[in-house]
Amino acid sequence: MSAVLELTDETFQKEVVDAGVPVLVDFWAPWCGPCRAVSPTIESLAADYQGRVKIAKINVDEQQAIAGALRIQSIPTVALFDGNKVIDAKIGAMPRHEYTAMLDRALAKRAN
Repeated sequence: MSAVLELTDETFQKEVVDAGVPVLVDFWAPWCGPCRAVSPTIESLAADYQGRVKIAKINVDEQQAIAGALRIQSIPTVALFDGNKVIDAKIGAMPRHEYTAMLDRALAKRAN
């Protein structure tokens, strides 16, 4: 079982905005090659950061309301939320260290 949470338009508020912890959200689609390339990295981040942050994915083809509201124009977009605010984001497939840097900065800010 994956530690990555599958989001829907209906669960976004509860699982991301009201989470109480930073949430890394991968906006993706099944036909997107770079999205599929990022997927194993997202899975490994979920395992490595379990209990400290939430890691989630949202299929922009199936869940268009949130992607539209957030003006997601390119995928993959990996956005880090703290409450209802995007505090960091990367567009396109990035190496793992780009995502860990986002998460580590957010956790360091929360610790202070």
